Amino acid sequence: MKQMNAALEAVGGQITKFVSTMWCAIVFAIIALVSLPGAIATGNLVTIISWIAQTFLQLVLLSVIMVGQDLQARGTAQIIQETHEATIAELKLAQFDRRRNSEELADLKKIAQALHVELRRVPKARPTAEPTS
Repeated sequence: MKQMNAALEAVGGQITKFVSTMWCAIVFAIIALVSLPGAIATGNLVTIISWIAQTFLQLVLLSVIMVGQDLQARGTAQIIQETHEATIAELKLAQFDRRRNSEELADLKKIAQALHVELRRVPKARPTAEPTS
């Protein structure tokens, strides 16, 4: 059953791939135009409008709309890819900054420790007596 589903999906994918091309829209337009003289020959306005709506538009617009959707999907995929790349670049910059900040913090801690050591060596100043008047 899984193999049959996979085969049917593959066939469906190939059909969709073909139908969503402008070449298919052209083929459908030619097929639809074959019946146009017959619709016009009836002289019946309802028949002509039905031909336009049910034959031409449905056949041709199906492919044209699918082509448009494919173009939109590619555009969206491009935007997603660009956003992803920009996000990765920002992440790398943030990681670099974090490493640099960690190194600077470690350096500052060393400086502070050295300063504390030096400050302990300095003798404490004795309070001086204030002169009385």
